[in-house]
Amino acid sequence: MSAVSSPCIRICVIDPASKLCEGCGRTLQEIAQWSRLSEAERLAIMTLLNERLKARPERPQPSLRAEAKQ
Repeated sequence: MSAVSSPCIRICVIDPASKLCEGCGRTLQEIAQWSRLSEAERLAIMTLLNERLKARPERPQPSLRAEAKQ
């Protein structure tokens, strides 16, 4: 049986308010322990990630273009 894939999508930034990774929704503790968790433990965490990410408050996106100075 193969191991569960990592939910990491290479957007590794911990949100200071929620303490969750903005990319995958895991906590720092879960990220640090991931390689040592059993398949069952990984699956249990992965079932929570979508709901965690949906529950985060919307954050304003930075503008991609500089504001013109007047």
